[in-house]
Amino acid sequence: VQLQASGGGLVQAGDSLRLSCAASGRAFSNFVMGWFRQAPGKEREFVAAITSSAGTTNYADSVKGRFTISRDSAKSTVWLQMNSLKPEDTAVYYCAGRRGWLSSRRSEYDYWGQGTLVTVSS
Repeated sequence: VQLQASGGGLVQAGDSLRLSCAASGRAFSNFVMGWFRQAPGKEREFVAAITSSAGTTNYADSVKGRFTISRDSAKSTVWLQMNSLKPEDTAVYYCAGRRGWLSSRRSEYDYWGQGTLVTVSS
């Protein structure tokens, strides 16, 4: 499976942005998909994840209530809708996939996209 993230950009605090992650390969429909982010000088951290059936989601506390993860297996795409953006959301955002159960652990994801930069100005 290859993952291609897109949709990043420069926005102002309070704005919204939607990231997309397009997957190639038929296995996508069986994958748990996640979004992670890495700010300059910091470790890559978990943002959100969604099960293969889209029945269950999980969010980092820092984005809960502002971000929404969703997917469409027919389109082999997962999205991250980001609302009420804050300067501290500035980071490179990565989509990732794994087989198995929902996880927030970076080490448990086997497939990674190239990242898309989100910059939120104050």
